[in-house]
Amino acid sequence: MSSRRRSRQSNGSRSITDDQINDLVSKLQQLLPEIRNRHSDKVSATKVLQETCNYIRSLNREVDDLSERLSELLATSDTAQAEIIRNLLMK
Repeated sequence: MSSRRRSRQSNGSRSITDDQINDLVSKLQQLLPEIRNRHSDKVSATKVLQETCNYIRSLNREVDDLSERLSELLATSDTAQAEIIRNLLMK
């Protein structure tokens, strides 16, 4: 018996089942553009998790870039325009 199964059995109903893990990996797979657009249905859980990490890093870089661009825009705008933009972002 694998250590994961022994651990699962000793923890009782609080632990996650293999079916739940497979379901979560499948849901992640549907959220990832890199994998979702492939024609192959069979992708390993490891690959899905790696792609999830890569996608999150990519989104973080995009947020950083957009924040920097917004800061530059606000710095070059007049005070009234900058205040309008700030108010729109806070809603």
